[in-house]
Amino acid sequence: MRIHKAGFRIILVYLLIVSFVQLGLVFFIKNIYLTAVFGVAFFLLLIFILRFFRVPNRTVNWEKGKVIAPADGHVVTIEEVEEPEFLNAKAIQISIFMSVWNVHINWFPFNGVMKKYVYHPGKFLMARHPKSSELNERTSLLLETEDGKPVVVRQIAGIVARRIESYVTDDNSQMKAGQEMGFIKFGSRVDLFLPLDSEIKVKIGQNVRGLVSEIAQLS
Repeated sequence: MRIHKAGFRIILVYLLIVSFVQLGLVFFIKNIYLTAVFGVAFFLLLIFILRFFRVPNRTVNWEKGKVIAPADGHVVTIEEVEEPEFLNAKAIQISIFMSVWNVHINWFPFNGVMKKYVYHPGKFLMARHPKSSELNERTSLLLETEDGKPVVVRQIAGIVARRIESYVTDDNSQMKAGQEMGFIKFGSRVDLFLPLDSEIKVKIGQNVRGLVSEIAQLS
């Protein structure tokens, strides 16, 4: 299992803390039972952390006109909304909620250009909260397909996730489908805002896999 670079520091700090605690239990508390219990608990938590930062071995399932899932999770919103930040027009919003059990890497959903990147500091409401896309810490990316169609992607931090790492932040950067867009730590949401004439390929409640699942077909 390959571990994502976003987890290297967290895993290192965790291992150092665990080592000091275990040494303290062995040399000062001197309770074999307690040392064993904590050892098992620390090991299970380490497995969870390693699994959270795993990098899936997948092939990018993209072809021209297709929008692939930018994240793992399940679809919680499909609705027509006003997108005021970049489009200033109505769009189809599709929201993918990522639980702590999902892979938390985010990928670009098609080939094209990232026209603009904006970071917004904010609150840490639950990612399912309807106001989280307006109030939470988030990043907004205006993407443009090879055919010039605008699509907005928004990464939203949740009540547990308190850091969004973005890997492409320069305006007018070229992007490829499946290229890493960023990483959100410990539970979060990704919103897509698609043209109204898009053919939506998912349903509310459906589980999707980043790089693989088709979200929509652009006309």
